[in-house]
Order: sequence, then C-alpha cells, then structure tokens
Amino acid sequence: MSDKRPDWVRKKINLDVQTINEVRTLIEDLDLNTVCQSAKCPNIFECFASKTATFMLMGDICTRNCSYCSVKSGRPEALDGREPLRVAGAVRKMGLKYVVITSVTRDDIPDGGANHFAETIRQVKKLNPDSGIECLIPDFKGDSESLKIVLRQKLDVLNHNIETVERIFKKVRRGSDYERSLKVLKLAKLIKPDIYTKSGFMLGLGEKEHEIVELLKDLRDVDCDILTIGQYLRPSDLNLKVEKYYTGQEFVTIGKMAEDMGFKAVVSGIFVRSSYDAGIVLEKVLNNDRKKDYNFRRVSSPKL
Repeated sequence: MSDKRPDWVRKKINLDVQTINEVRTLIEDLDLNTVCQSAKCPNIFECFASKTATFMLMGDICTRNCSYCSVKSGRPEALDGREPLRVAGAVRKMGLKYVVITSVTRDDIPDGGANHFAETIRQVKKLNPDSGIECLIPDFKGDSESLKIVLRQKLDVLNHNIETVERIFKKVRRGSDYERSLKVLKLAKLIKPDIYTKSGFMLGLGEKEHEIVELLKDLRDVDCDILTIGQYLRPSDLNLKVEKYYTGQEFVTIGKMAEDMGFKAVVSGIFVRSSYDAGIVLEKVLNNDRKKDYNFRRVSSPKL
C-alpha cells in the first residue's frame, strides 16, 4: 500500500491566523500541553481558530510507545502540582463552555495520574462552574480505584479510546490490552451509572470488515454511549504505515451500522478524532435523552 494520501484525505480549511496564534501563545505562556500539538492532529488549526483545544496533562512524554502515536515515549518528569490551576485559567481565558482533558499514560505513578486528573477537574469547575468536562483517560492498568478517583468528580463524559480491533491491538497499542480497555468502559458504568461513556477507534491499520463489526458489538456489550471513528493518518516514518484510506462514503456506512447497534451518538468521518466537536456531540445526546424521557413520562403518566 502506498502511503501517498489520496485527494479526499487532504483537509481544506480557511485559517483565522490571528486567533490561531492567540490560542497558541496562550498555551505556551501557561506552559501547557495539548494533544492537538503532540499528536499532530489534522484538525489543530480548525480547533485553534474556534478557540478550542484538548489539554494534555502530566507532560508530553508517555511511558508507553504505541506504534500509531507521535507523542514522545520515555521517562516523564515529575508531576507539576500547579498544572491543574493553569488549565483552569486557560479555560476561563478562552471562554470554553466544554472542556476536554486528556493525558499521556503515566505507568510510573501508582495511581496512573488519577488524582492529578481529579484535581484538574476540581480547579476547572471552581473557576468555570458552568463548563462541561470530558476526560479522555488512559487505562490506569485496569485499576478500579484509580477510575473511582476520577469518576467522583463532576465530569459529564468519561472517554477511553479502544483505538483498533482485537487482532492487531497488541501491534498498535504496545503495553495495552484489548479486554482491559473494554473493562475500563464497563467499570465506569458500574461505578457511576449516570455517566456518559465514550470511545473511539481508527480505520486503516489493516482491520477486516468482520473485525470492525465485532469491535462495535464489544463496545455495545459494555454499554458505551458515544463513538468516534476516524481515518488513521501516519504521523511520521517511524509509525505504522496506512494499510487503507477509507472513503467518506465508507465512513458513512460504518457509522450507520454503529447507529443501528444502539449507540447514543456516532461521529464517523475521515478527520474525526475523539475530542472533535465533543461538546456539540454531547448536547445532541442530552437533547435526545430529554426527548426520550419526556415521551416516556407522557406515555406512562396515569390519567386523572
């Protein structure tokens, strides 16, 4: 498979350079990391132009070395106790109504960084009480206590990306485990039944059609609510090659199949990433749930 991108995998956007530079400068001045920059997201300029970003906690060095990812791997530095407050300040300065917080994987910390997540949520809510919060977490090595620490906080969505199908999972996500990732999503619902759970995966890594179907079934079996599906784009020559570039129509077809399985919301497209339009997606879910609740009450109400 040639790694040359076809024409339909070329993102075209109108750049608001001034706003992009304002966001970039704010992030640099506050000494913060974003997954937009570290993971070389194709939507970075679009998001910066609309004054949104996904904050990446605990440095820019990951203790794992996934073969699809451009985030640096190695020995991370010590946690910065002032980072949660700086993130909260950035949220306020950017006027964000919905905040996505993620992190590198920190297997070097006993709780995997769960308490750092929790403190960041608390500080964001303290300075921005009306802002919604979504946390895109690592697997915490499957530790339920670490997961509980995060879920005790006031967050709206708990996101953990599965990333790919079971057969090639170990090749794509070194140091991770397919069943453990599913367990994180399942445990989140058991610990906090009213939380919305979310996951995402990439296409183009060599998966087969029937494996995509099995992955969708596995995510529904753990009651995952929201799903994102996007095209894998090779960040560098050091990462896995793209095995297939899916067309826009193929993404529509796979997305429709997922919707028919019962996910509350599915976002499927070439440039879709887990945090892309995250607030808009949640609002759609909330509106649909309100309608369902209203219809249920209307039908179930006794006649007086």
